Amino acid sequence: MESSIIPQQIIESKILFIRGKKVMLDRDLSILYDVETRALNQAVRRNIKRFPEDFMFQLTKEEMEI
Repeated sequence: MESSIIPQQIIESKILFIRGKKVMLDRDLSILYDVETRALNQAVRRNIKRFPEDFMFQLTKEEMEI
């Protein structure tokens, strides 16, 4: 796997403010880590005890439309 530095501006552009928290969508994280979104979510679920309780949440339909 080729290592490359992602410009800070690109990462910052992917940070959203939802429910009063700064978040990144799983699809954007999967691109940054060069893995499938499905694989990223599966890895988190399999290792959920390694993450803070509020590490992830699912958006409502209304939140997805914004």
